[in-house]
Amino acid sequence: MKKIQMVDLKGQYENIKEAVNNSIQEVLDTNTYINGPEVHKFQKSLEEYLGAKHVIPCANGTDALQIAMMALDLKPGDEVITADFTFAATVEVIALLQLTPVLVDVEMDTFNISVEAIKKAITPKTKAIVPVHLFGQAANMEAIMQLATEHNLYVIEDNAQAIGADYKYFDGKKKKAGVMGHVASTSFFPSKNLGCYGDGGAIFTNDDDLAHKLRGIVNHGMYVRYHHDVVGVNSRLDSIQAAVLNAKLPKLDEYNAARQLAAQKYSQALANHKNIVTPYIAGERDSHVFHQYTLRIVDADRDGLMQHLLDKGIPCAIYYPIPLHSQKAYLDSRYKEEDFPVTNQLVKEVISLPMHTELDDEQIQFITDSILEFLK
Repeated sequence: MKKIQMVDLKGQYENIKEAVNNSIQEVLDTNTYINGPEVHKFQKSLEEYLGAKHVIPCANGTDALQIAMMALDLKPGDEVITADFTFAATVEVIALLQLTPVLVDVEMDTFNISVEAIKKAITPKTKAIVPVHLFGQAANMEAIMQLATEHNLYVIEDNAQAIGADYKYFDGKKKKAGVMGHVASTSFFPSKNLGCYGDGGAIFTNDDDLAHKLRGIVNHGMYVRYHHDVVGVNSRLDSIQAAVLNAKLPKLDEYNAARQLAAQKYSQALANHKNIVTPYIAGERDSHVFHQYTLRIVDADRDGLMQHLLDKGIPCAIYYPIPLHSQKAYLDSRYKEEDFPVTNQLVKEVISLPMHTELDDEQIQFITDSILEFLK
């Protein structure tokens, strides 16, 4: 059996080596390293794939989220509601812009932001909601957009983990994660479902005026060189990273299908065990693209299981071990522990297994057998 990786980027590269190398070589040959043809090609291809009117590439996913908020003209002190159970980048940019983060609890089954918790958190100061499509599954966007309409709020989708996922509305219509809110951000960090070989990100919107503003912000506030019309930043996707993404984007559905199949095999092997809760899919199979495959270990030694797996050469991780409301940087007297019962439980139970496009049956069996061996 080949060595198990948490993310097997080398194995994935071997299968697309020629396309990646040729794409990068074209950048080297043309010497267009910033905003070159590869960037524009990727932008257009991603717009077509997502069904998004505008894709604005940028330097990384955190920048994408920050720039999205900058373009909405949110003011210091404005409240932005987001999930307590996620990576810190989501709340980080809210704080950096001197907005007021309002953390709320998540759903036990999907791990995504709770609509009921959002309802309770809305105040006259609330200006935006940031649902995070955690681990590869879209949040309850239909209900969130309805709330936003009722209260005149912006919705900024954090789509760093769910690119390619489909969300099904009650009427049967489907949309890709990232094109349902007013604006969305994503990351092309190497381990993502669509990852480059460095840092990269993008912003999506169907609003023409907002797209115009976003394009200025990512480029120092310029639309014409040396004419700074808005306050901007320096955040551009470089051409070499775009070249890698151009080689990978045509295979994204194939990559996501491989993840979904691996997840199905994991879940079948671990089904019906009293101490294991396998991932819940809120909809059809294509609604979850499994950026992470995350179990809950209930009434058992989660940390002991993690060490057992590591001792057997099986990488695993806990996403996320500390709630954002308990992080030193984001402590706030407004938060009460009783407001976060689900998050506080999840941080004690979750464990994520290897998940990538190159997982094979032998590896999956070894991983699941090792889990069952420990839990008996």
